[in-house]
Amino acid sequence: MADYDYDVLVIGAGPGGYVAAIRAAQLGLKTACAEGRETLGGTCLNVGCIPSKALLHASEYFEAAKEGGAMAKMGIKVTPELDLPTMQGQRIDAVKGLTGGIEFLFKKNKVDWLKGYAQFKDAHSVEVAGRTVTAKNIVIATGSSVTPLPGVEIDNAGGVVVDSTGALELASVPKKMVVIGGGVIGLELGSVWRRLGAEVTVVEFLDQLLPGMDGDVRKEAAKIFKKQGMALKLGTKVTGVTVEGQGAKVTVEPAKGGDAEVIEADVVLVSIGRRPNTEGLGLASIGLELNARGQIETDHDFATKVDGVWAIGDVIPGPMLAHKAEDEGIAVAENIAGLTGIVNHDVIPGVVYTQPEFAGVGLTEEAAKERGAIKVGKFPMLANSRAKTNHEPDGFVKVIADAETDRVLGVWCIASVAGTMIAQAAQAMEFGATSEDIAYTCHAHPTHSEAIKEAAMAVTGKPIHI
Repeated sequence: MADYDYDVLVIGAGPGGYVAAIRAAQLGLKTACAEGRETLGGTCLNVGCIPSKALLHASEYFEAAKEGGAMAKMGIKVTPELDLPTMQGQRIDAVKGLTGGIEFLFKKNKVDWLKGYAQFKDAHSVEVAGRTVTAKNIVIATGSSVTPLPGVEIDNAGGVVVDSTGALELASVPKKMVVIGGGVIGLELGSVWRRLGAEVTVVEFLDQLLPGMDGDVRKEAAKIFKKQGMALKLGTKVTGVTVEGQGAKVTVEPAKGGDAEVIEADVVLVSIGRRPNTEGLGLASIGLELNARGQIETDHDFATKVDGVWAIGDVIPGPMLAHKAEDEGIAVAENIAGLTGIVNHDVIPGVVYTQPEFAGVGLTEEAAKERGAIKVGKFPMLANSRAKTNHEPDGFVKVIADAETDRVLGVWCIASVAGTMIAQAAQAMEFGATSEDIAYTCHAHPTHSEAIKEAAMAVTGKPIHI
């Protein structure tokens, strides 16, 4: 047998890659992880999930303290003053702490960090920063990057036409911001700057926000964001963006055709999605081609068609979510070690971290109906005692169950803590729960989670509090 430098080499140190490397090392495999970024953690920790949450949380406090905000309703009168450099500073500190934490975990688990971008020479060797490294197993975990809008140039340093990275780092609050794309990233970052004082317009090509989420959730999202003061231009396409001095002009027209109009903005955020990072990997040299969506196809075990080469996370099919990549990272390491690593792709929750949060797991009502007869239970947060006392009236919980077996097929919720609530639904579905199982599980009172219990009770038409 050939003598390799490593048992496992992971390319990419994002949530999928670093987790795969740590798990492989825990299982006794000699492991390295190649990462070209100056810090570990990938998009998620450096310019994605983590820094955006730091700004979302801080901006929520700011809005709560404003005149007529949540604090005033509770008898606390304050006049907030925005100190944006400090707000940005705590974002940077959060990132620094967490990325440094992964470096510590690599050392603790004896994972070698190979600093540089990796390129395949053959199926068992890659070049990293001019050095050739060999491994028995190579895991591609290179993640994704922002999808460009044809004809629109991103210039994060210029601070006018930016992507999600640039939108996190703005040095001042724009007067007017145009967000191109009504998906998760655009709505989260748009909501940060709206809370801090920007006039935000969201332009979405489809006729509803949040593609992929349940229809009821999408309808409610439009109502909630409008009520919060966001202007929504749905069913609208962007035909051009021109930068003029310290601002930009965005030309839009109805998606179905019609008259063009121009929207002026200080900042334009382009957030129309993400695409897999495969360029520069040298996949052709190992005979690995991409599918029509630019992804690497794998089998159930995350093995590619090339022996010894595996792939996980945003470069393979499925939702581009950090937690999906993490679970696949654990599974691929276990499969390489000869154990059984499985990810149930039917139970992967998705969350939008706006205020309120939007979360779902499993099938939408539309997708469930296509498969057969269903029963649906809904419960409004307005009737939930904890939400009421917290002045959080928006939202609902919806439980979708199979009409015959009562097995839960999907759960969708809008609530201030929907992202935390959805974990219960995911766990229940992982165990094959029926709506009756959830309905007859005792939930602490008063909690937002009681709305999940009541929605499950509503599946058979018997909630208590409405």
